Amino acid sequence: MTKAVWAALIAVLAVTGAARADDYPTHPITIIVPFAAGGPSDAMARVLAERMRTSLGQAVVVENVTGAGGSIGVGRAVQSPPDGYTISFGHLGTHVANGAVYKLKYDLVADLEPVVLLPSNPMIIVSKNAVPATSLKELIEWLKSRPSPPTAGTAGAGSGSHIAGVYFESVSGIRLQYVPYRGTAPALNDLIAGQIDLIVDQTSNSIAQVRAGTIRAYAITDSKRLASASDIPTAEEAGLKGFNMTLWSGMWVPKGTPKEIVTRLNAAAVEALNDPAVRKQLEGQGLEMTPKDQLTPEALGARQKAEIEKWWPMIKAANIKVD
Repeated sequence: MTKAVWAALIAVLAVTGAARADDYPTHPITIIVPFAAGGPSDAMARVLAERMRTSLGQAVVVENVTGAGGSIGVGRAVQSPPDGYTISFGHLGTHVANGAVYKLKYDLVADLEPVVLLPSNPMIIVSKNAVPATSLKELIEWLKSRPSPPTAGTAGAGSGSHIAGVYFESVSGIRLQYVPYRGTAPALNDLIAGQIDLIVDQTSNSIAQVRAGTIRAYAITDSKRLASASDIPTAEEAGLKGFNMTLWSGMWVPKGTPKEIVTRLNAAAVEALNDPAVRKQLEGQGLEMTPKDQLTPEALGARQKAEIEKWWPMIKAANIKVD
């Protein structure tokens, strides 16, 4: 093939790709949520999907693909065609921690294109009502006094709830026995039923049950109190210094997705996040909205890389490993 013919072929392919980007989308888009339905990630994704449908002119469907701390769902997205019709929804656990926990068949940075940095979710320390402690100090004393490690529910090895539990252990001197689930929604059900002792959970997942009195809250793992839960102290206010952790979320697409499509998806997500009705729903779940100047693919990419540098050494030091 001559250089001239090769150049002409490349030009034709470029025009065809641009046309596809211009026509995008022509059929429904799928957001893969790597956790069970009913959990905090699922709830946020469904609120955003409904509003993004209006901007994109096509249905945006949420598919729950569970297992292995979210790594199976992320893998499904990575292996999808880079055409903008499959979005990977995830957070600190799925798109940062899992790279230090699992032997992944994909690279969390190299094989995905960032789309948008989504609202963040401070963690909250909650227990079953049968635990006698009424303050964080009393809870830590109770946990330390148990003859065997108390049980802590997680969404799987390397999940946000697992990493938060390990962080809780490191700053308080307690020891926990982790019970993995396919998401924090089923873990919360067992906490309510008294089958496990506690969860360091996403606030949006637990706050309704705290308000209903079915579980007990001790502290928020943020530097300030939440407006939607102002009666719950921060961990530092409750006497535990150094326990600050926010579970941010994001959307990614497979590597190689045309830039024009990434830009279109980002615009749809930003429009959704700026919608007053959507903001009210998300803030009502205890989420902290992303600053407007951070609603870019570049901001998500930078956050992901910075968090890998922060968390991977801690995770590896804790020897959290799954083959």
